Amino acid sequence: MEQKLKREPLGKGFYLYVNKNHTFGTDAVLLSNFATAKPKDKMVDLGTGCGIIPLLMLRDGLLSSAVGVDISEEAISLAQKTKEELNIDRFTAINCDLKVLKGKVEFGCHTLVTCNPPYKAPNAGLKNPNERLRVARHEVECTLRDIVEVSAKLLQTGGRLCMCHRPERLSELMRIMSECRVEPKRLRLVCQRKGEEPWLVLIEGKRCSKTGLRIEPTLYVEEDGSFSKEMIEIYGAYKEAYL
Repeated sequence: MEQKLKREPLGKGFYLYVNKNHTFGTDAVLLSNFATAKPKDKMVDLGTGCGIIPLLMLRDGLLSSAVGVDISEEAISLAQKTKEELNIDRFTAINCDLKVLKGKVEFGCHTLVTCNPPYKAPNAGLKNPNERLRVARHEVECTLRDIVEVSAKLLQTGGRLCMCHRPERLSELMRIMSECRVEPKRLRLVCQRKGEEPWLVLIEGKRCSKTGLRIEPTLYVEEDGSFSKEMIEIYGAYKEAYL
């Protein structure tokens, strides 16, 4: 059954198409902000879904080029529809399994790779009966190692991999990054409010870099019952689209 499309405003004249199966959450917005993209960055977004992360960056005048990769044909059709309507020539949406990306996206030349991956290991917890949601939440189509390995191949020396994940898998993620020569360099925890355990971790690694990890101040989503000042700044133009 064809899913009903919704046009989600992002501010500054940008929007993107979403549907019930392919939308986005706070973690994608936070990752886009954490990645600190630059105007000259050549980026690849793995598991791009509807394309939220590259589109937020492009909205802000960042990136020389952006490639969004997703195994879901439905997700890529949403990203492609947005690209065509907004006439974004710096964005390419590719329907492909990231494990066979060679020859479809150039290796060894990108300065930034981002990924908001499935958070649950293959055998962790009950799997959603909806196949699209199951792929988005469990590592049924790719593993953490698959993601980091292909990221290392995509990046030039000194290029950055930025990811978000659940804190309970941080040690596993950092070990895999180091083994793939994408050295963890920057880390930030995200808590809903002060006094609570973190629900998200943001991490940046650099290809073929020396060791040395910087831990940034914790990001608090809420403050006094509403969005914190920093969260309001992060949401920026996206929040203003609804005012």
